[in-house]
Amino acid sequence: MKVSREKARENRESVIEASSRLFRRSGFDGVGIGALMQAAGLTHGGFYRQFGSKDDLILQATRAALGQTRARLTAPEGEKGGPSLDVILRRYLSEAHRDAVGEGCALAALGPDVARHGPELRAVLQQGVEECLPLLEASVGAEDPERARDKALATLATMVGALVLARAVEDAELSREILDAAIREASPAAKPDP
Repeated sequence: MKVSREKARENRESVIEASSRLFRRSGFDGVGIGALMQAAGLTHGGFYRQFGSKDDLILQATRAALGQTRARLTAPEGEKGGPSLDVILRRYLSEAHRDAVGEGCALAALGPDVARHGPELRAVLQQGVEECLPLLEASVGAEDPERARDKALATLATMVGALVLARAVEDAELSREILDAAIREASPAAKPDP
């Protein structure tokens, strides 16, 4: 049965969306094409009509996941000019975000896998980092643009690193301690939630 162009586009987007979640949850090598297609509600046979290879899908899914990460950082909180650094830190370094690996930050979930892939995928991740920086630069409170960039880079590294560690440890108390310490250190004015 022939599929309309519109339906083919919807199917492709469905595969990209499902793959972005599964890759964040299981890594690029932790899930096969059959499982990716099944998660999108499609059959394995349609994969190569939509994508040239699994690496092609990895690129597309990583872009989609990074877009979701950027949206998570910029979600409005009612403040003029975007959310404050405290709001960003609390949202990002929350237990809910820690536990939502498949829907969470692409930088934390996919960074280690991306580092082991080729330059094209690393360039996609780099673009994602560069797109997150202006929001952080605006929220760190530095007057000098060079200092704001340094603080934004250090804040992003702290956030991503803390989330990776909080997800990696077994002890729930230590995990929460990691998140709280990162909030305190990234924003001295912030106080962790009780």
